Amino acid sequence: TNASIVQGLAEACAKSCPDAMFLIISNPVNSTVPIFAETLKKHGVYNPRKLFGVTTLDVVRANTFVSENQGMDVNNTNVRVIGGHAGTTILPLLSQVPGAKFSEENVQNLTH
Repeated sequence: TNASIVQGLAEACAKSCPDAMFLIISNPVNSTVPIFAETLKKHGVYNPRKLFGVTTLDVVRANTFVSENQGMDVNNTNVRVIGGHAGTTILPLLSQVPGAKFSEENVQNLTH
């Protein structure tokens, strides 16, 4: 599982590169970052200024889905995303996409 992979990587990083900056992108980020942090803490090398959760993937996906749905250029689409990283907790802020008009069906398709 991603959890065990992230924990194993954190163990190795704690031993071989404890002063590095760590960017965690493995799903679900809201679970894997704490796993990484706790592992670093166990080894006494945790630094909250050097551990980051990367949610760029969620924004890229939302930009792609919305631009396809609305016939927009994906390079000019910026959808803000809030919530967790899991499918049921992630929420694209469709009402804040400039120039977009979503039907109820569009909203259902883009948020579920």
